[in-house]
Amino acid sequence: MSSPPPLTGIRVLEFAGLAPGPFAGMLLADFGATVLRIDRASPGAHTSFPPPATEDQLVRRKSSIAVNIKRAAGVALIKALIPHVDVVIDPFRPGVLEKAGLGPENVLMKLNPRLVVGRMTGFRRDGKYSAMAGHDINYIAVSGVLSMLGRKGEKPYPPGNILGDFAGGGAMCFLGIVLALLGREMTGQGQVVEANMVDGSAYLATMPRFGTKGEIWRRPRGENMLDGGAPWYGTYKTKDGKYFAIGAIEPQFFAALMKGLNLPTPSESDRWNRANWPALTRQIEQAFKSKSRTEWEAVFDGTDACATPVLTQSELEEQGFDQRPVVTLKSTPSLAISKGDPDSREPSTGQGEGVEGDGWDAEGLRPGSGGEEVVERWVGWRRGRNYVINDGGLERTEGSKL
Repeated sequence: MSSPPPLTGIRVLEFAGLAPGPFAGMLLADFGATVLRIDRASPGAHTSFPPPATEDQLVRRKSSIAVNIKRAAGVALIKALIPHVDVVIDPFRPGVLEKAGLGPENVLMKLNPRLVVGRMTGFRRDGKYSAMAGHDINYIAVSGVLSMLGRKGEKPYPPGNILGDFAGGGAMCFLGIVLALLGREMTGQGQVVEANMVDGSAYLATMPRFGTKGEIWRRPRGENMLDGGAPWYGTYKTKDGKYFAIGAIEPQFFAALMKGLNLPTPSESDRWNRANWPALTRQIEQAFKSKSRTEWEAVFDGTDACATPVLTQSELEEQGFDQRPVVTLKSTPSLAISKGDPDSREPSTGQGEGVEGDGWDAEGLRPGSGGEEVVERWVGWRRGRNYVINDGGLERTEGSKL
């Protein structure tokens, strides 16, 4: 019998944003925290006809209140909530919270010394780009990571927004928040967590960066073992236009690959002779084009050839692939993502009933949806007594003892 998720009881205020901040909030929610998103005030919020969902789809298990932080009464409401929460997620560019009168150290933490404030930016707060706008591609560009991605002789190729926004951004912010909560257990004090996508993505590239000083990654982009340069580490098109991925680095794995392809296995010295790589690549290309991806799966499944199909998201969904939590905590598992038996406490698939969409799609979250119920559970506030709705935003009522 497993216990509740480890962040059960943690209360999080997440200022609405896109990508990294919401991703950190979703991770907190998946591990048991109650996450309340603060949306911009919007006509219809907190009514029976709420506005459409925002573009943010990373809203699993979250609720929303809409607040106008440009109005004093809206700021007053947020300040009154701060003593009752554990974490605030700030996704804004530097200075936005300060301008609103909600500076983390000079305002928020004075209201609640145990508060953890996770601040997520793209560029470093103290760097030359700190005041500039940017996106994932810009952050990984100045971190040195983008220069390493792409084929030989081609321009650097951005890998979507996975490395900056999510791996180097939201996941690192989540890690920092959890570490700060752990630190609070020792000191009794909260702290500000500053995460940025430049440092986060650069840290993820620690091994490749070290590799540039040695044989593993010292050559130009696309000419190294792990970036598509080596014939035995890359992707190949199959007869039906699909793809197979191979990563047969070690000698025994390479031998299994060549056996499956029905190709002669060169000696190790010949294999590592870079002059032979173009010819070997062509051999492997021609071999993979002789069969469909399904046929190659039949050849390589159960072998040590390090050869697997490149599956698409739609294929995985059609196959019923169950989306699972980022890590398995066997005693205090995450809440489930895929639906299942609500009485199940199987650690490998999380804990609980799962959510709509099974991790494949999300309907989004409408501003003001479910948030008033959360506020009432947290602090007992009720509309009309402790706050009012003004132009689609919650505001503290004049003279209210919140």
